[in-house]
Amino acid sequence: MNNRFLTKLRNFGELGEAGEAALTKATAMPRKVAARSDLIREGDRPGPVFVMLDGWAFRYKIMPGGTRQVLAFLMPGDCCDLHIGLLAEMDHSIQTVTPALVAKIDRVEMNAILDAHRPVARAMYIAQLVDEGTMRAWIASMGRRSSVERVAHLMCELYLRARNIGLTSEGPFALPMSQIVLADALGMTPVHINRVFKELRLADAMTLKRGSLMITDPSKLAKIAGFDENFLHRRLRQTR
Repeated sequence: MNNRFLTKLRNFGELGEAGEAALTKATAMPRKVAARSDLIREGDRPGPVFVMLDGWAFRYKIMPGGTRQVLAFLMPGDCCDLHIGLLAEMDHSIQTVTPALVAKIDRVEMNAILDAHRPVARAMYIAQLVDEGTMRAWIASMGRRSSVERVAHLMCELYLRARNIGLTSEGPFALPMSQIVLADALGMTPVHINRVFKELRLADAMTLKRGSLMITDPSKLAKIAGFDENFLHRRLRQTR
């Protein structure tokens, strides 16, 4: 099976033979996790580092009134919370969207890998910086983009992130998230986001099929969103 964790980190530089071997060993015994399962909950004491080898997940918070805000999407290759072990407890939860294959790297083992293999540490720090750039792009969307631009921007982000790790190539791309999950990520109601999806469908940028979102024209979607991919730092990848 292709280890998408290594695929993602290789985008940020050479890991070295020993570094790749250490990461391969650390992720060699993943466990299967059912869809809609919490990997960790808000208030829990941080434990091992979770690595998504297959499947999708999201970070979220439950608000006092019972509503949910999705904070980020995790896809194959993503590593959850490299440094959160420095804190006393989790300030958000992580839940799978689809059936997933998740490796758990003990905190002591992860620290030993980072100490022993500087290229691996550098690649993981860069990956974390890109995640922070994505978070800033989400904040900008929530504050300043229209509802149509906001939806289109998120779709473009997920499409490019999937391409970066080989989940898709040129052409249509099916997303595994329901409209409810996407609405929670975009600060909308399901009714509102359904209207936006219809507008994007009429623009021939996306289609809806049995709850799956199909991006049919990424270029048109990017134009609608006013999408600037600089926060994903793909130029950094292209220079490697």
